[in-house]
Amino acid sequence: MNNLNIAYIQADLKWEDKEANFQHFSHWLEQVQPDTDLILLPETFTTGFPVDPKQFAEKEDGPTMQWLRHQAQNLNAVICATFPLEQDGHYYNSLVWMRPDGSYELYFKRHTFTMGGEDKLVERGKKQLIVELNGWRIRPMVCYDIRFPIWARNRYKDGQYEYDLAFYLANFPDSRMNVWHTLLQARAIENQAYWIGVNRVGEDAYGLHYSGESQVINSRGVVISHAEPYQEAILHCTLEAEPLLRFRQKFPLGPDWDKFEINE
Repeated sequence: MNNLNIAYIQADLKWEDKEANFQHFSHWLEQVQPDTDLILLPETFTTGFPVDPKQFAEKEDGPTMQWLRHQAQNLNAVICATFPLEQDGHYYNSLVWMRPDGSYELYFKRHTFTMGGEDKLVERGKKQLIVELNGWRIRPMVCYDIRFPIWARNRYKDGQYEYDLAFYLANFPDSRMNVWHTLLQARAIENQAYWIGVNRVGEDAYGLHYSGESQVINSRGVVISHAEPYQEAILHCTLEAEPLLRFRQKFPLGPDWDKFEINE
């Protein structure tokens, strides 16, 4: 594992205005440092959350995928974001892991936010996703997934941890920031991995306010990078592999973890 250079963007989202959001995030991406490996954007970055997928969903050859592909190639980095996607007549809040060579992986948000009506708009995903980058195994997830620890649980098998880094891309309102902080730290500690939460700022069409408070947390539960509340920002952070591996060796939780299965 080499060290991993991360950029994450905490930004306001222009409600249901895809072109304005493309332009807005293009501005922020111009500030990405040249040695960056992975770039993270907030949930539903083209529209805000939630929106009618029948109006805003795209297919895999649509403009959002093309925009993400262009940005990844231009910046020579993996870029991750979510947007409403249609696949075979089904709608998903889909996270895209877009590589510089134009190849990609998809993760469909598992836990649709029933209290916000998202479950009536899009289907829930059924599969977890693990991707690799620079020797790191990485687990992407989306917003409301944060409240479900079994879905996020790391595994240990044959001396190997299933993932080294996990993250949530979110639209998490400021009224629930205590949950945000507490669960991000808990996930890092209980899974012995780096964790990142990337959240938006601003106000949406429903009058909800977002303070952002995006952050990076190490495997001991210590915040090592964070964005100022209510401020748009791009932050860069280097995840060091050696302290993670050393901590796992010194305090090996993995062999004592309970084994489990997730049924659909």
